[in-house]
Amino acid sequence: MLIEYKKDNEKVAMGLLSYLSDFKNLENLKEEIKLNRESEEFKLYLYKNEDNNVIGVIGTQINRKFIIVRYLSLAPGFREKRYEIAILKDLATSHPKLTVTAVPEYTFLIKDLNNSDE
Repeated sequence: MLIEYKKDNEKVAMGLLSYLSDFKNLENLKEEIKLNRESEEFKLYLYKNEDNNVIGVIGTQINRKFIIVRYLSLAPGFREKRYEIAILKDLATSHPKLTVTAVPEYTFLIKDLNNSDE
């Protein structure tokens, strides 16, 4: 289940983001959190698994037609394709009028999402 980022979840979000190489630097990490907190265009979502534990984070950019996946990070022990697909399906379901797409580094996720419907 996707939940929109809130200040209460800042430490969890920062912990999950820190697994990504772009956010190993604390200043970059803080800037990303600030961007998602202050912008309507950039949204951060946390993903809770069936046990209600937060195991992932997905960063998006939203415009009139698309929701663009900027990055996805899963906690160690949960880095499985089924969680990636579940997150993307939840994202698509929660934004039914938008097309889910991704930045080049994450286009493989869109292929996995499209193949999961077969």
